[in-house]
Order: sequence, then C-alpha cells, then structure tokens
Amino acid sequence: MRLTPVITGDYYFMKDKVVIITGASSGIGKALAHELGKAGAKLVLAARREEALQAIAAQFSDTLVVKTDVTVEAQCRNLIEETVKNFGKIDVLVNNAGISMQVKFDEIQDLILFHKIMNVNYFGMVYCTHFALPHLKKSKGLIVGISSMTGKIGVPTRTAYAASKHAMQGFLDSLRVELMETGVDVSVISPGFVQSEVRMNALGANANPTGESRIDESSIMSAEECARQIHDAIVNRKRDVIIAESFRSKIAPLLKLLVPKIVDNVSRKGMESGTT
Repeated sequence: MRLTPVITGDYYFMKDKVVIITGASSGIGKALAHELGKAGAKLVLAARREEALQAIAAQFSDTLVVKTDVTVEAQCRNLIEETVKNFGKIDVLVNNAGISMQVKFDEIQDLILFHKIMNVNYFGMVYCTHFALPHLKKSKGLIVGISSMTGKIGVPTRTAYAASKHAMQGFLDSLRVELMETGVDVSVISPGFVQSEVRMNALGANANPTGESRIDESSIMSAEECARQIHDAIVNRKRDVIIAESFRSKIAPLLKLLVPKIVDNVSRKGMESGTT
C-alpha cells in the first residue's frame, strides 16, 4: 500500500529542503533520490560512482553531485562543505551508504571483511553526521540512518553486517538523547529484504564481492516502495521505523525479547533454506 506523504498547502513538505543522500547511486538510495526529487527537495547525491549519480541528477533541478567514499573522513567533510557552499544549509542527512556480506563466520578467510563493513556502514555514518551536525542544529534538521532488521536481530551469515548495524542503532539512539532540546531529530529506518544491488555486492569468504544473490529478488519489496515509506518517515520525523511486508517481520524485535529461541530458530531455518 502506498503511503501518502504529509502535504502543506499545494506543495509536498519536502519542497526546497536540502537533503544529502549517501549511497545514492543504486538501490534504496537511488529510489529515495527519485522520491524526494519528485517532492521538490534539493538533492545532494553522494557515492563513489559519479556517472551513476549524474544520470540521476539530470532528471531534477537543484541537484548537486559530490563523488564521495564515505570511508574517507576528508571526503565526508568535503561533502558537507560542498553542500553548504551550494545551498547554504542542510535540512536532512540520510546515511544510506552500506555494504553487506554472505558468509558464515567460521568460513571467513580474511578478517579485513570486518574492517571493510564497519568502515562503510558505521564510520561513514559517523563522519558524515559529525561534519553535518552544526548545520543541522541551525536548521533544526533531521539525521536519518538507513539501518536494517539485522540491526535488531542477529542473522546468520551476516555477523559483521549485523555488528555494524547494531553499532549504527546504538550510536543514533545515544545521539538522539544528546540532541534533545536542540530541535534536531534522529530517525532509524530498518528495512527487511529490499530489491537492490546490496546482495550482489555482498562480501564473501575472501572479503571480495560474491557477485550473486541467494534469494529471489523478484519476491521481495521493491526499492521504490521502500523509498516511499522512508519519505513518509522523513516527513513525519519518525523515531524508529521497521519497513517490512510481513507482520511477523515487523514484530520480530518484540518476539526476540519474549521468545528469543524461537526467533533464533526461524533465523537459522532461513539460512538453511537460502532465504537469508
């Protein structure tokens, strides 16, 4: 079901809001750029693949492309500086850049895999948020972390990925408390399975991309639907949102507290059947 964003007057609430999206070249980031661009936001698109970003930017006015590797602190600083230089402010920072994995811990051959995943998923978010925060305080803006259900529930073959998303959740929850009374809000968005390139680029035993997905991509939520729900969460400055198609997935964090062994068994069976 399509969720309708809040509308103010004749314009979407996002009109003329300056929004930075990291990891905007594909998947959820690309779909969110289209969703917010249609709503009139001024987009700042960041990723390593500049050509892909330029193709998105060409479809909208008031769009800035900044080639950025979020694992490099100086490039994250540059992203924020270029945004402010061009638009004068930042209203929303969407920390979306991410990388996953598909291998059991005892099959990992190179532990650099953990460093790679933490550097993108966690430290990239920390860098961007740190440099953006003074500007977000001025605009009473919003920090968004695109996390994962794996940030709430342990999933086999995702040890490093789950660790990075749990770290993201903990960081943003703590930051939210620190920012009380400043006017800056913090939203954590936790999608389940969404159609994207993330599984094709997931790291394997040798810490290199596997080049394959182990699930039926056509059977899961589209990136466009996920982006529509993220749009709604941004407009309404929601604190913590789980994006999933099944009711069971949405209540899984609660079930983890009540019946943890059952949740563990469901997760294990998912791995055995090839659906995780």
